[in-house]
Amino acid sequence: MTEYMRERNEIDREDTWDLSVLFASDEAWEEGLQTLEELVEAAAEFQGKLVNAESIRKYLETSGKMERILSSLFAYASMRRDEDTREEKAQAMYARIYSKYVQALTACSFAEPEILSLSDGELRKLESAPELAEYRYTITRLVRQKPHTLTASEEELLARMGEVFAVPREVATNLMNADLVFDPVKDGEGKETEVNAANYILLQMSRDRVLRENSYNSFYKGYRQHINTFAAAFAGAVKGAAAEAAARKYGSSREMSMSGEWIPVSVYDSLIESVRKAAPLMHRYIRLRKKILGVDELHYYDLYAPLSAGSSRSYSYEQAKQMVLDATAPLGEDYVNTVRRAYQERWIDVYPNKGKRGGAYSQSSYDSNPYILMNFTGTLDSVSTLAHEMGHSMHSWLSNHAQPVQYADYTIFVAEVASTVNENLLIEQLLKACRNAEAPDREEEMALLNQYLEGFKGTVYRQTLFAEFEREAHAMVERGEALHPASLNQLYKRLLTEYFGPDLVVDDNAASEWARIPHFYRPFYVYKYATSYSASVAISEGILQEGLPFVEKYLHFLSLGGSCDPLDELKTVGIDMTTPDPVDRALEKFGRVLDQAEALV
Repeated sequence: MTEYMRERNEIDREDTWDLSVLFASDEAWEEGLQTLEELVEAAAEFQGKLVNAESIRKYLETSGKMERILSSLFAYASMRRDEDTREEKAQAMYARIYSKYVQALTACSFAEPEILSLSDGELRKLESAPELAEYRYTITRLVRQKPHTLTASEEELLARMGEVFAVPREVATNLMNADLVFDPVKDGEGKETEVNAANYILLQMSRDRVLRENSYNSFYKGYRQHINTFAAAFAGAVKGAAAEAAARKYGSSREMSMSGEWIPVSVYDSLIESVRKAAPLMHRYIRLRKKILGVDELHYYDLYAPLSAGSSRSYSYEQAKQMVLDATAPLGEDYVNTVRRAYQERWIDVYPNKGKRGGAYSQSSYDSNPYILMNFTGTLDSVSTLAHEMGHSMHSWLSNHAQPVQYADYTIFVAEVASTVNENLLIEQLLKACRNAEAPDREEEMALLNQYLEGFKGTVYRQTLFAEFEREAHAMVERGEALHPASLNQLYKRLLTEYFGPDLVVDDNAASEWARIPHFYRPFYVYKYATSYSASVAISEGILQEGLPFVEKYLHFLSLGGSCDPLDELKTVGIDMTTPDPVDRALEKFGRVLDQAEALV
């Protein structure tokens, strides 16, 4: 008997998100679209008039209103699409708002070059003008970008190319979530099971090795059948970034990407250097995994297999919600009550359904509560995902309620801190409860240590491997070399072998894994997972060891939004990412957790 996924209309209403907080209906969204068009026109009327602090303030107020409604419209359309990527109406809504987004960027592309055409003396006056007091940091950021800001006509041209630059990402996304179909597979008992983007990792976490191998081969067969399309899409994303970087007079696309958050390239390179230095720890973990699983060869489809019977435990969604409440209790009553509110007010789309986007995310708009997309399956990993995405949503909630709209959005560089802090608090809380039990369950403790180790493997080592892959692929294009399936597979396979060591069999399927990593089609995002996780290790230990004084600093950090540079935000909790220290200390923690797992074995 084949197991099939439910259709969207078969999911209970209370387990779906309530998008009516954003717009009461699709028709109300259409009305919002009209409001957006009026605000775009109003902002465009300032062209040629940005000559002093007062006119610039009025423009920023108008464009801020435009960006505010645009954010809500975009969030609603993208979430409607992700509910069922097969639905044509939702796809059309998303396409329309993306087009409007590009139109808005184009209409306002005059503003930055027009302001920056003022003399240096006039720009310095703007930074201290009382009329722009609410926008001081905005002006400071703008002035920093002067060397890389083009003329008004050139900025307009680049803005008009926005939809073109987004095509590679859209091609890859639609292929992954809507068009790819995988062969059903059989488990060790001959039972047939469907394979799709939403359940693939769950199948890889099965204790049934036959099912793991068969689903692995089915999944990558689908990707390899379309590998030329994925390679073309990835090459398009890389070439688009390289072209824009050259136009803006950056040394590389990586430098351009990182300059938007004022992160020096040295932070990226230092991350790779630290993780490379700690590769022997990962090689030890791979050997431990091979030993516990008792296999002659450890294959790629063994990487997510549970290391103890305790890993097979299943949790209901109600249990998962309570576990997250317990884990976040050290963050205070207000934090916990807001998490309860998220449950009660349907911020969360819980279960997988046919056509639903795979994975999980948190989506925020200044004028609504944050939303969470999940594909909950009852595993400990699913519980951890709920904690993770709740961290994102609470970061957005606190930022939105502490900052004006122009400073509410935090940068991507710090975006993964709150999420991984919650993950670590969850595991620490569960480990403490397990060890303090009257009859400690060694199987459960091993499952929890396994979850901890997997967090390091997936978020520090794996994301840094991804970061090095991106660095090398973009450098290839900038040297004039071609990106094609063979060269990309070769690069990825080499990195897998170096990061995970000789005890892991890296076959042709594993070598093509790069094609299914969605962040590769949005350049230079992945390294921020590793830096954020490293920061979160220090923060979670500070919360548990220092208590309220550190919690207050941490909640203040979450409330900063985008009101100052991300590196400075992290310094408010004692973390300096311009040094190797945070990453090195996180990897030392990985070593201590690995010691505990090896001792249990």
